[in-house]
Amino acid sequence: MTEERERPETTGNGGKISGIAAYGGMVLLMFIAEAAALLLTGPALSAGILAFDNPDSLWNVALFIFLMLLFTAILLLLIRKKAQKIISIIIALCLLLCIFYVAFALLMLIPDIPKAAAYVFSGVIGAAGILLLWKFPDWYVIDIIGIVICAGCASIFGISLSPLLVIVLLLLLIVYDFVSVKYSKHMLTLADGVMKQKMPIMLLVPKTKGYSYRKSGYSVAKKREERSAYMMGMGDIIMPAILVISAQVFASGMEVLGISLPAFGALIGSLIGVILLSIPMKSGKPQPGLPIINGCTIAGFLICCVIAGSWDWIFISVF
Repeated sequence: MTEERERPETTGNGGKISGIAAYGGMVLLMFIAEAAALLLTGPALSAGILAFDNPDSLWNVALFIFLMLLFTAILLLLIRKKAQKIISIIIALCLLLCIFYVAFALLMLIPDIPKAAAYVFSGVIGAAGILLLWKFPDWYVIDIIGIVICAGCASIFGISLSPLLVIVLLLLLIVYDFVSVKYSKHMLTLADGVMKQKMPIMLLVPKTKGYSYRKSGYSVAKKREERSAYMMGMGDIIMPAILVISAQVFASGMEVLGISLPAFGALIGSLIGVILLSIPMKSGKPQPGLPIINGCTIAGFLICCVIAGSWDWIFISVF
């Protein structure tokens, strides 16, 4: 889900930032996250950090969707029960785990480092990241940690799923995101509830100088005329990035700047998707980001597969 955040009464000193420059920041965040995910792919493979053992099994997609729906249902129930502390703990543990795996993959690159020491240091780094996010939830802290989390998740799932399964997953999520934002609107309730816990699951780009996330309020469900920051859900970044990584690992072909052409096409497609998303966002209402971003990512991937003649990734095993 992507939206423009409301303008608070007090945003600090300074005026507006150019709308094009501010929205360009969102495109830049997407690019940085995907580039970081590509850099993490090698370390993650070396460390053996996989989400699934068989990258060609359809059961992986079924399990992913099931766990996502279960996790969403649990959070919505907790939001309804106003169990704020429990929500904070759950989100913090999930984010900590993501940071932990990123740190572990990088630490394992150090020659002769004991695995036990890597585990301990990774845990410390993860805890420090969550503490920083909780104590100083400003937009730049959120974005830095958010990029680490997005890159880590995209890398882990990208090396664990073949491109064909990722495409199936992205298509299913297009439908889910559209329905959950436009019709059931439970995604708005979920985002609103989670954002209040100082454990945000969105990245922010200010539209005003001196913007403060802590002073701007936390509601994303209400309509506002003036907005002071763009927001992009981490899922809008992670999901297309998964195809970029999967294409890099499983789809062969010529390379562009050290990236396989299918992966490069997916990356460019995702950036085009973010740019095109600016059109419906002009309404000022929360928009489902995945229909446009996922669609462009898949299109970019397939177009470059045609150019590279890369089709060896088309294989599914249901076992």
